[in-house]
Amino acid sequence: MDVNNAFLLGELDCEIYMEQPKGFESQNHPNYVCKLRKVLHALKQAPRAWYGKIAEFLVRSGFSITSADSSLFIKTQNSKISIVLVYVDDLIIAGDDERDNQRIKENLSIRFQMKELGELRHFLALELEKVKDGMFLYQHKYTKDLLEKYGMVDYKPISKPIDLNAKLHADEGEELKEPTMYRQLVGNLIYLTMTCPDITFAVGVMSRFMQNPKKPHLQTVRRILRYVKGTADFGILYEKKEECQVSGFCDGDYAGDLTTRRSTSGYIFKLGSRAISWCSKRQPTVSLSTEMATQESTWLSQLLRDMHQQIDKPISLYCDNLSAIVSGIPCKDKTC
Repeated sequence: MDVNNAFLLGELDCEIYMEQPKGFESQNHPNYVCKLRKVLHALKQAPRAWYGKIAEFLVRSGFSITSADSSLFIKTQNSKISIVLVYVDDLIIAGDDERDNQRIKENLSIRFQMKELGELRHFLALELEKVKDGMFLYQHKYTKDLLEKYGMVDYKPISKPIDLNAKLHADEGEELKEPTMYRQLVGNLIYLTMTCPDITFAVGVMSRFMQNPKKPHLQTVRRILRYVKGTADFGILYEKKEECQVSGFCDGDYAGDLTTRRSTSGYIFKLGSRAISWCSKRQPTVSLSTEMATQESTWLSQLLRDMHQQIDKPISLYCDNLSAIVSGIPCKDKTC
């Protein structure tokens, strides 16, 4: 659902003054300023004021704000869950009972001027398709538009997003005439990682050269686009029958960045057998720590508890422990 003029519905919780609008200046007091009584679109306080308004209404309607995400509201009644997710002036409503969902929509429409957008199929370049076994998330249209925008429609797809043997340096290669195009392309690919965890590492590596990209960097990014072309119809299927058990996998290198000698860490968490959270990031230091993955597992545990999902045991976090692997190999001589 979409809220009409959402930023004009909030109420100010502090005094704000503005200059007199052009064409409406007071002839007797041209140097006076105006004290605002209501929120305007251009105010920095407008989004926060609108959130306070919608949050107050939902809390009064029996919802509670989750501690994991302040934009996620949950209500339980008769063992049935209702969910409202607020994104700026758009609301996503879901729940176990369709009648409860309809009642929530009616109450919102009475309080605010709402526009019914129907069943959720597109959201922030995400495409959602209900299938027999569950929900399928993909970004086919976004990928197609990306290939057309950068003239890669006729290029031949490849099987790997990045050559792991390639040595990319920040200062090697000819400078680009339009570095802005490189930054836009990497930014578009970052958005594509929402349903394509397989390009997360490659895109993360190329985002390190945003400040001063060179031609070899652009060629590598175009390689990622060629890989994306071959996987444009791929996505993530979340099945209904999956167990609500989260497991995580993490890994990291040691001083792998050729320029800064910093480490790169990555993780992926799965709900059942489907990926729900992933990340690949260069660390500020040389480290093999799993702290980043541990923080994410803590947040996911809290989110599941907020959504009243039973967690029987702590989230298992698996890592590539070479020392443990070597220790399990039988030692046959004194040099092992």
